[in-house]
Amino acid sequence: MDITQLENWLTKFPIIYSLIKILGVIFLSIIVYIITKKILISGVNRIVKKTKTQVDDILINEAVLKRIAYIAPIIVISQFIYLVPSLATFLQRFTEAALVLLLMMFISSILNAANELYEKSKKYNRRPIKGYLQIAKIIIYILGGIAIIGLLTGQQPWAVITGVGAFTAILILIFKDTILSFVASIHISAYDLIRVGDWIEVPKYGADGDVLDVALHTIKVQNFDKTIVVFPTHKLLEDSFKNWRGMQLAGGRRIKRSIFIDLSSVKFLDERLLNKFKKIQLLKNYLEKKEKEIAEYNKKKNIDTSEIINGRRLTNIGTFREYLKAYLKNREDISNDFTFLVRQLTPGPNGIPIEIYVFANTTDWVKYEETQADIFDHIFAAVSEFELNIFQNPTGKDFSKFRDIETSKK
Repeated sequence: MDITQLENWLTKFPIIYSLIKILGVIFLSIIVYIITKKILISGVNRIVKKTKTQVDDILINEAVLKRIAYIAPIIVISQFIYLVPSLATFLQRFTEAALVLLLMMFISSILNAANELYEKSKKYNRRPIKGYLQIAKIIIYILGGIAIIGLLTGQQPWAVITGVGAFTAILILIFKDTILSFVASIHISAYDLIRVGDWIEVPKYGADGDVLDVALHTIKVQNFDKTIVVFPTHKLLEDSFKNWRGMQLAGGRRIKRSIFIDLSSVKFLDERLLNKFKKIQLLKNYLEKKEKEIAEYNKKKNIDTSEIINGRRLTNIGTFREYLKAYLKNREDISNDFTFLVRQLTPGPNGIPIEIYVFANTTDWVKYEETQADIFDHIFAAVSEFELNIFQNPTGKDFSKFRDIETSKK
């Protein structure tokens, strides 16, 4: 039996004949897909990987190649639609809709590749574009979805859009967060509020670390304990947040800490203390200059200096502050280009606060903490040399001493 006779015989069974033709077209499309993927796409992929530049590797990535491979079998099906007249209309619409879907996916892959290329550029940290590309993809999918519905139903796109218009309120409700995030992304980019790599603090969401990603819907932050915090992009603008980029760019990090001096230990300098402090190298020039200045002032005002409270005199707490200034200015890890203060704050129940307000010459967290600890280690040890006491609340040991004293009196 030749092919003509076989065909004539099969026409007696139209359903079986149509099924055989459909299976034949499907089988042919599968063969074309395998040939396209294994030979053509694999060959292109090998050539791309041999080049030195990474641009073609990103542009012709695996996702893009796979989506190109799907186009070939769909074209085969569209070319053999005439073999199944009863399903011709449906298959024609199906193949056209499938081509639109693949085109949407292909454009999405190209946008992903463009974002990957941009992330490797120097401008990435300053202006992330991922959010904008996500908006572009949403628009493409919406338009593609309308086109697919129109193709499958045989309606014009405008007719589909008119029908969708009745559900506008529902769509707005569904895409509410997307719309808010899009507006927030514009503000973030326009005002350069955050960049990938910035250290930010958002207390409401427990975020305190480096920004990993700024996308359309979410911002991803890796905390310093290596946990990951993700929160909606538009929520960033609803509450206050802190960005430490200014500190990082300035190259110095602030040290702001106080020690509390017991008021009962503050006193004027007598001759003994003055001679003792003159032996401190950082204070020698200051004391000699100040002693001369005070003597001239008291002489000019005819002040009786036999009483220690008369006239101007140096105090141990004032001398201690000058010592701290000289000590900090002589440290190479403290900057003299930023605000430099050693000041006395308002006294309170915990004593007199002496605040150190200076900037370390580093933004590295570990080095900064080491510098700060080293400074205050020295300060705590040096306080007693000025016959000052650091205020602290009584401990169990203090109460034990008090009990022992009372017991001995009895």
